[in-house]
Amino acid sequence: MEPIIDEKLPSCAVHFYKSLPKGDDNFMVSNLVIPPNWSSFPEEFRQRLGTTVGRQRLMQSESNILIVAHHVPEHDEAGRRGILFWRDASGEWRASNGDPGKGALGMHLNRYAKRLDEYESAEAKAVKADQYLSLLEGLAPVVRSSRNLLETLEEARKAIPDDRALIDHRDRAYDLSRQSDLLYESAKNALDVAVVRRADEQAQTSQKMMLAAHRLNILAALFFPFATMGAVFGTTLTDNWTWAHSAIPFLLYILVGGIAGLLLTRFVSRPG
Repeated sequence: MEPIIDEKLPSCAVHFYKSLPKGDDNFMVSNLVIPPNWSSFPEEFRQRLGTTVGRQRLMQSESNILIVAHHVPEHDEAGRRGILFWRDASGEWRASNGDPGKGALGMHLNRYAKRLDEYESAEAKAVKADQYLSLLEGLAPVVRSSRNLLETLEEARKAIPDDRALIDHRDRAYDLSRQSDLLYESAKNALDVAVVRRADEQAQTSQKMMLAAHRLNILAALFFPFATMGAVFGTTLTDNWTWAHSAIPFLLYILVGGIAGLLLTRFVSRPG
C-alpha cells in the first residue's frame, strides 16, 4: 500500500521516506515519520510505536523519554495527526516536525493557544444556535486533545522532575486545558440560552397565529348565516317576492342572520 506522506514534514524527512522501498513502513507511525537524523533513537521506542498514532502518551527507555502528541485537531477532522518529542539521554530535545528542539514543545502549545483564541473570537461573534453548534463541534476535539496533552506532560514531569522547562510546559498545558474547558462550557451555555430564546420566540409567534386564527373563526361564524341565506334566497330580496316593496324582508334577513351569527360565534368561542 502506497503510504501517505505529510507534506508539512521537513524536506529531509520526506525525501528519506520516499527513498524507502514500497512496503517498508518500519519508520512510519500513521502520518508520522521518525526523522533520519535521529540516529540514536532508542530501538525500544521504534518497537513500541504502532502503525497508527494512537493516544497521546509518554514512553521511557533508560534516560530517554518520548512524548507522542497530537497536532491541534482541525474542524471535522476524522483522524489525528501525530508529532513526536524526544528527549535523549543528554537532555537535548528533538521534534519530528522539524521545530527547533528546545522550543518545540512551546511552539506546539502556542498552536493550541492560537486555535483557542480563534474559537474565543468565534464564540464572541456567535448569536444563532447553528453558529454555537458549529463552534462546539470544532471545540470538542480540542478540549479532549488539550486535556490528554496535559496528562502526558504531567507524566513527563514526574519522569524528569529536574527539567524546569518541562514544568513550565506542563503548567502552560494546564492553562490551555482549563481555557478550553471554560470556553466549551461558555459556548454550551450560550447555545442553551439561544435554544430557549428561539423556543420562546416560536411560542410567541404560535400564540399570535392562534389568536389571529381565533379572530378569523369568530368573524366567519358571525357572517356565515348571512352568506348562507344570501346564497339560498339571493341578496336583493326583491325579485319574485310579494312583499318586495317592503323593508320587512331585509330587516328579517338582518335579524335572523345576526341572531344565528351570534349563536354560532358563541358556539365557536366556547372553552374546550
